[in-house]
Amino acid sequence: MCGFVGFSSFENDFSLIENKNILKIMNETLSKRGPDEEGYYLNKHICLGHKRLIVVDPVGGKQPMIEKYQLGEYVIVYNGQIYNTKELREELLSNGFSFNGHCDTEVLLKSYIHFGEKVVEHLNGIFAFAIWDSKKKQVFLARDHFGVKPLFYSIINNTLIFSSEIKALFEYPNVEKILDSQGISELFGIGPCHTPGTTIFKNIFELKPAHFAIFNKSGLHVERYWKLVSKPHTSDLPTTCKEVYFLLKDAITRQLVSDVPLCTFLSGGLDSSIITKFAADYCKLQNLPPLDTYSIDYVDNDKNFVKSDFQPNSDKYYIELMNKNLYTNHHSIIIDTPELASYLEDAMIARDMPGMADIDSSLLLFCKNVKKEMTVSLTGECADEIFGGYPWFFREDSLKSGTFPWSIALSERQNLLNSSISKKVNLKEYIDFRYNESLSEVDILSTDSKETAEKRKISYLTLNWFMQTLLDRSDRMAMYNGFELRVPFCDYRLAQYVWNIPWEMKALNGREKGLLRYICRDFLPAEIVDRKKSPYPKTHNPSYLKKVKEMLSNIMNNSNAPIHSLLNSKYITEILESDGNAFTRPWFGQLMTRSTTYGISLSSKYVARKISA
Repeated sequence: MCGFVGFSSFENDFSLIENKNILKIMNETLSKRGPDEEGYYLNKHICLGHKRLIVVDPVGGKQPMIEKYQLGEYVIVYNGQIYNTKELREELLSNGFSFNGHCDTEVLLKSYIHFGEKVVEHLNGIFAFAIWDSKKKQVFLARDHFGVKPLFYSIINNTLIFSSEIKALFEYPNVEKILDSQGISELFGIGPCHTPGTTIFKNIFELKPAHFAIFNKSGLHVERYWKLVSKPHTSDLPTTCKEVYFLLKDAITRQLVSDVPLCTFLSGGLDSSIITKFAADYCKLQNLPPLDTYSIDYVDNDKNFVKSDFQPNSDKYYIELMNKNLYTNHHSIIIDTPELASYLEDAMIARDMPGMADIDSSLLLFCKNVKKEMTVSLTGECADEIFGGYPWFFREDSLKSGTFPWSIALSERQNLLNSSISKKVNLKEYIDFRYNESLSEVDILSTDSKETAEKRKISYLTLNWFMQTLLDRSDRMAMYNGFELRVPFCDYRLAQYVWNIPWEMKALNGREKGLLRYICRDFLPAEIVDRKKSPYPKTHNPSYLKKVKEMLSNIMNNSNAPIHSLLNSKYITEILESDGNAFTRPWFGQLMTRSTTYGISLSSKYVARKISA
């Protein structure tokens, strides 16, 4: 895993030394993503920079990687991991290619040389990359099926500037941090989600998941190469279970490749237990050392835990239950409240925008601690989105809300804006537009039952909006620590297959992730299989709320703070004085409540610089 930057133009000469200096400054912003090595490539039309986190082939995987082939020069910068490297290598060998090392970067570059722009149709993995093709005089950019790996860009004066993170783009001359009306709507209406392809900043875009782009003399051309296809599911339950089991095991096993220490995150929930079970069995079968597993908790959480519909039980008992039955070596990371609060700023910087507050900073700290011993981890992320695990799949009020079911506090969001901006920006109108725009893309079959059709819609929204937010979080919080997270449930083959399973089968026995639970009943403890969904751990210590309230109060008391140009100071003061009870509904999802409102307001000070609403 790594980070990269670049800029390209067919009207300027980029081989001049001043462009190398710009490139290095941009690249330096990505040092946390790639702490191990850096590299550069410049010619007349393109400059490329790379920061490397070494995971596979330390010697043979240096970037930018250059390959000369049939009078052409091909140069790649790449962030990700290709999980079908072995099959691609074999096909390339049979077509006359040879290899200098065993890294997936070399395989990916030579796959592009062989397949051209259709290379994306042959990839299974998480990836974002840019390839300079001297023969066609073009830059080829691509991003994986679900956007696990990021790629942002801007176009200024016919120059394409691109990077793994937004912060690097702002180091290029004349790329400005401007928050316009759409950006404000994204940040306060949609956030921490975002509309695919957009960012909160004017003229800063992301290459959408499952898209590639070509930049040449005629400009930028963007094209979609994959999407979920709706088709009838004709298999019976036993056949369906067999296929899901195969796809799960294959995805997990493929993602265990690494030349550096690898582990899994284990919460004792269904999803992380499945990942850990398959990974631990693989380690045992291959005569490898026991699999290292890691969990997170907070100081005094056992004293302060409060049971709720969304957080029904704590993790400790279930983690111990799993490790009694597996070939593992478990480690528990305990985080204290002051540290969690102090890292809210780092979490925002990692995202380049306000995100999920303490939900972000806790993962950032978790990865920071695990990084001391490991470099790669597999997680259970995305199972709820793929298999239908969230409460809104079942709750009638959520299904009929007429908006994104994880984000229903619309009036409260509007009230956060100061009056001058609130008059110009109608968040509900913007949210309604994006919501209906997204629903219009859902492919409903005439053979779908009423329930399956309804669940297709909510699944589509969840996959393309909610899941993207969690994937963004995973990448930024992990890579801020030079740490790689892999998400086997996000394998596009598994997602495509499960997409077409009828809801009645997917929610077997009326349970969230009912089919997945049924499949796992033979190889996981019954308590794990039947355990009600419990979200990512968060602190229940009242001292956290007290700390972030104090931090926000200090900002609000500073009359010169830029946050006042964006937010409704009176409303925020009311929230503070009521200990957050004035904001009664979750900001986002299930766990982002009053303390998160503080966190969102606190981190908004960093984007309230140049506003053109």
